[in-house]
Amino acid sequence: MGNAGSPTDPPTDPFAAVPLPTRPVRPGARGIAPVSGDGSGNGSRLPPGVSPDIFGSPAPASARSSGPAGGTGLPPVTPAAQPWRVAARPESSLQQRTLRDEPSLMPGGPVRPEPSPSGEEDPPPRRLRRILAAVLALVMLAGAAYAAAAILMSGKMLPGTRVRGVPIGGLTATEAADRLRGELADEETKDVVVRAAGKKYAIDPGKAGLEFDVVSTIDQASSGFPSPPQVWRALTATTDLKPEVSVEPELLNSTVEALARKVDVEVREGAVTFEGLKPVAVTPASGRKLDREAAAGAIEKAFLGPAREVELPVSTIRPEVTADTVKRVAADADKAVSGPVILTHSGRQVRLDTGILAAHLSFEPDGKGGMRPVFDAAGAVATVERKLVDPASAPRDPTFEIVGGKPRLVPGRKGKGIDDQRLAQAVTRMVAEGGSRTIPVTLTTVRPRISEAEARGLGIKQKISEFTTNFPCCQPRVTNIRTIAKLLDGYLVKPGETFSLNGVIGQRDTARGFVPAPMIQNGRLVDSVGGGISQFVTTMYNAVFFGGLEDVQHVPHEFYISRYPAGRESTVSWPAPDFRWKNDSKYGVLVKTSTTATSVTVSFWSTRRYEIESVSSDRYDLTPFENATGSGPDCMPMTGQQGFTIDVTRIFKQDGREVKRETRKVVYKPETNLTCDSTATPEQAD
Repeated sequence: MGNAGSPTDPPTDPFAAVPLPTRPVRPGARGIAPVSGDGSGNGSRLPPGVSPDIFGSPAPASARSSGPAGGTGLPPVTPAAQPWRVAARPESSLQQRTLRDEPSLMPGGPVRPEPSPSGEEDPPPRRLRRILAAVLALVMLAGAAYAAAAILMSGKMLPGTRVRGVPIGGLTATEAADRLRGELADEETKDVVVRAAGKKYAIDPGKAGLEFDVVSTIDQASSGFPSPPQVWRALTATTDLKPEVSVEPELLNSTVEALARKVDVEVREGAVTFEGLKPVAVTPASGRKLDREAAAGAIEKAFLGPAREVELPVSTIRPEVTADTVKRVAADADKAVSGPVILTHSGRQVRLDTGILAAHLSFEPDGKGGMRPVFDAAGAVATVERKLVDPASAPRDPTFEIVGGKPRLVPGRKGKGIDDQRLAQAVTRMVAEGGSRTIPVTLTTVRPRISEAEARGLGIKQKISEFTTNFPCCQPRVTNIRTIAKLLDGYLVKPGETFSLNGVIGQRDTARGFVPAPMIQNGRLVDSVGGGISQFVTTMYNAVFFGGLEDVQHVPHEFYISRYPAGRESTVSWPAPDFRWKNDSKYGVLVKTSTTATSVTVSFWSTRRYEIESVSSDRYDLTPFENATGSGPDCMPMTGQQGFTIDVTRIFKQDGREVKRETRKVVYKPETNLTCDSTATPEQAD
């Protein structure tokens, strides 16, 4: 039986054997109520059935030094190590330490104090409440102001919106479009002024395919419900919209190309050619070229832009050689034509006279700052090749014959001919390095200039032009007219090819049937092999004129000759001046010729592109002729003719509508009325 007094059983506190935390728990930690210092538990919110002494509050020192009142005075008994106590110690004897004193032991970290339900212990600052209330009021006021302004602006151009200074703010899209069309109508039709190479040119916007795009311009502006930044900008600033431009690329490119023809200057490369046997230096000169793409962009930007005048980009093109280099080469060029060149093959030989050599020899830039000789071997041997090659084995180009008013193909054939490339290399090597002027030639298989398949696809199907000139019968010059007409009958000019009479016929010689006949040289009549050729050239020139083909080079006679149409005639000589024209169509051109005792006719067959009309002005700036007397066996009388000027216009039409026109001014000098002491009869010349 136990003694009376305090129980001697071990304490029942289950946490008694658990070491207490050394760090204090923060008072007021969330979820843990403080334990009163007296152990009464006043003010605590512990779960039911949990004693505060489980948090290990130590007993006061006095309690530890003596037993409880009424005890036996025995020394304290150390409790056995067990998980639970069966009896609690007096609360007054426990040290008041709670989890609030050790926040690190709480799950989830320190616990924050809960606010007082009444709000009296931790009220929010009054100043903060006032600030929040004021901010909220301002926000509500600003929102109301924005909403009101946005509603008023919705569906219209925002205030402050302008295009080229024209205000369209507050207008609907339709109203804005009408105003812009009315206000900017004059601006839209104003010329765009461009500067290029120091000159000004006016560009018509309509012809250049430029138009004010009102719809796209207005689409840049917002006309829906505006955002706050848009409302703010509308109230405080202006918005300038860039005028949008619609472009028709074909018209704009055509305008730029037309402008480029006025601006561009082809670079003149230095060269050395020959007039007769005299070297002539062609002085190099810089060229210029309009940047087409950049020019189109600049013109489009200038239209309705802030500046209606704009500088266009033009680049300078430098020649490959200097003038000093050309002069140095020209000084020694006469050595190249100091004697003829003899061509040999299989025991045959033919002589290239110095005149033929000079006519086909030139010096051109070599791409390294110097110059090199260039020899046109094909042109040089055109008149002498048959003396080295049997005509029966020579190649023949396909052509057409006219049967029943329709062209019919005549097949060509390949054959043997001089190897032009090897001959050209041999001659240029002889010119550059010196050496023998006798050159053996090699023959090679030569194909026709045009294949049969190509000839069939040339579009030779109808006569596009024809012209006839007349002459008195039975003079030496008539022989030359007939000879050249026969040589050129059936000649085909390919699309894009430039026909050169001197290039095709070469130097006129007696071996092919040409004879001496009077022709005008230096204002006087002289006998020359090939006199009369200018009448054939005049006839062909008019076929070119009425065929709508491009005139590349034709030189009117110095004096007017009454048997030719004034302003529509041309002379020619060897080696210059030449007569050249270009087949600028996509079809081939067949040359057909015919002669009678008193006329020559040239007709062109192809596919018709234009109807051509010729309009000539009256003769003006009339100048009288002079009288002169000559003597000697070479004197040939000349009938005086007054000089004058005339303008000839070629009008191009398609389906009766004019598409373009070209005007050329021709000036004729007065022809001297020359009488000779001998009783000679005036004879007609070219």
